[in-house]
Amino acid sequence: MTTADLHTLTGAYALHALGPEERAEFERHLLACPACAQEVAELSATATRLGLAVSLVPPDHLKQRVLQRVATERQLPPEVATSARPGAGGRRRRALTRWALAACVAGAAALGGVAVWQHQEAQDARAQAQSAIRDSRDLAAVLSAPDAQTTAGRLSDGATGTVVVSRSQDRAAFIASGLPKPPSGKTYQLWYDDAGTMRSAGLLNPSAASQAVLLTGHVGQASAMGITVEPAGGSPAPTTTPLALMKFPA
Repeated sequence: MTTADLHTLTGAYALHALGPEERAEFERHLLACPACAQEVAELSATATRLGLAVSLVPPDHLKQRVLQRVATERQLPPEVATSARPGAGGRRRRALTRWALAACVAGAAALGGVAVWQHQEAQDARAQAQSAIRDSRDLAAVLSAPDAQTTAGRLSDGATGTVVVSRSQDRAAFIASGLPKPPSGKTYQLWYDDAGTMRSAGLLNPSAASQAVLLTGHVGQASAMGITVEPAGGSPAPTTTPLALMKFPA
């Protein structure tokens, strides 16, 4: 590798993108080239600051993508002065090279941030889908359980509700029909009644008039369930009179 070629490796060295042989050869070059040593120090500091600004770990394939892109871009060697004191033209070219490499580092960090964000979004969507599948299976297991028992009741404004309890599953489901939309900033919350102490059993979708949901948590010693109107996000304890209190089948 020529000296001119070695001068172009400062950015790759700062990003730890050189192979073992190239790295060893470039480090020998650094001992005799103060200009390259200075450039590596500046680029390494820039890369460190950019790295600290990204709190998420980039995906494994990012480095390979960057290296593949770099391999397709034409690299121009910088002007190297033949005298001990480089001329103004060489200094300008080297300064431009430093800024260009810093921009490449910034671009790689930005691409990494986008890739990490997309990767995280995909993971979140996958987790939500898996959770929905689990809930659907658990709901179906309660509704189809051999020991499932039901109690039906009227809520308000013509709405009706049915609770299905399976003691073998230790779970309960609630089926609502004709629910009016709650006031703005409010939602419907379900509760287990543990001998007079109300335990949160999840929230209903305030936009759905009819829905079937699995109550959060196990039935345990609960003897009934209730439904109240609560602030969006729910409450640790009921803040309104229950629209209905439905006893579980004995």
